[in-house]
Amino acid sequence: MATKNGKNEVSDSGLRFTSRENGSPFIGMGKVGETMSCMKCGLHKPRRLGSQRRFAGALAFFCFDCKPPVEKK
Repeated sequence: MATKNGKNEVSDSGLRFTSRENGSPFIGMGKVGETMSCMKCGLHKPRRLGSQRRFAGALAFFCFDCKPPVEKK
């Protein structure tokens, strides 16, 4: 991941990313495992906004924006 100015500098302590923010970009989005990455669009969304579907012989998460839920009769 590049820094804001686009340069990486190795400090005396050996750290490369001195200007990067600490922590995860998913802080405040809920509990661990509450979000998943959509197989089609790649965006991280809460599990309640998508469903698990079969894709290439395995279950994969798709958000409802990419694959709307199947309506039952």
